[in-house]
Amino acid sequence: MVEHRVAVVGAAGFGGAVAASILAAHPFVELTALTARSDAGRRLRDVYPQHRVDLTMEELDVDRIADAADAAVIGYPHKAAAPVVRELRARGVKVVDLSADFRLSRELYEREYQPHEAPELLGEAIYGLPEIGHREAIAKASLVGSPGCYPTASLLALWPLRELAADAIVDAKSGVSGAGREPSATTHFVSVDETVKPYKVEGHRHRAELDQELAGLAVTFTPHLLPIDQGLMASCYVTPKQPLTGDEVRAIFHDAYADEPFVELADAPPGVREVRETNLCRIHATVEPATGRVLVFSAIDNLWKGAAGQAVQALNLMLGLPETAGLVR
Repeated sequence: MVEHRVAVVGAAGFGGAVAASILAAHPFVELTALTARSDAGRRLRDVYPQHRVDLTMEELDVDRIADAADAAVIGYPHKAAAPVVRELRARGVKVVDLSADFRLSRELYEREYQPHEAPELLGEAIYGLPEIGHREAIAKASLVGSPGCYPTASLLALWPLRELAADAIVDAKSGVSGAGREPSATTHFVSVDETVKPYKVEGHRHRAELDQELAGLAVTFTPHLLPIDQGLMASCYVTPKQPLTGDEVRAIFHDAYADEPFVELADAPPGVREVRETNLCRIHATVEPATGRVLVFSAIDNLWKGAAGQAVQALNLMLGLPETAGLVR
């Protein structure tokens, strides 16, 4: 039974297209409008045949979107998203934004990006990761900033240990779809094929989300590109404040996530193929006997739990729907 009408603004990007695909098959919402810039006038199915969404993408008209939808997922890049969010919120449309524009405090955002385009909305924006204490706030929100893919995997790995950790190293690796649809010199096939390399080692923008959500925990964060299209693995090495056994660590994670529908605890380190095209984060936690460090391995699909699937998860909460509705588990 359809209960809500939803639009995707910026449906031609990877994240927006996956969001449209999920929403098109959602049991409780109707996907009523898609927008795009250069691809306006084309069916989404013609740009992404694998998603099988027949709606035609339109040029953005915020009045048309407000008439057609109760809520919208925004798939624009940072900075470009904020003005659109402002216009939609002024018309009463609930919004989940996939960009960085509403994930951070103004201070952190302007430190990592640029002057904010809609700072007056930051007070109402909620960080969209339900599993780390934001679920109730998301359910009451009209604006959610959906977390980045690297922070999602890293935060879910570190959250249960945040009060027990002296410091942490996050060695994270993502498929190139995380860089967006338009290839650059560093994400072009010939640059990433048959190699793995770190980048932005002196400060990646996504670490600001770790600083914000794990306030007080010293984290070294290094991202890498993998020669795959989808998938993200965060390998986390945590120095505990006091010795922990493997059984104690596993109990900590069980207590934290036993009731979470999209966190799956694994008996062995996961691979990214195990979570492809699902909204799952698959985690294995243990202790290295030689050093006493806690090792946590966290795998997600960067376009699902790291972007579009997580956005739909938050949207479900905002609309009063079952949190798992429309999502592969």
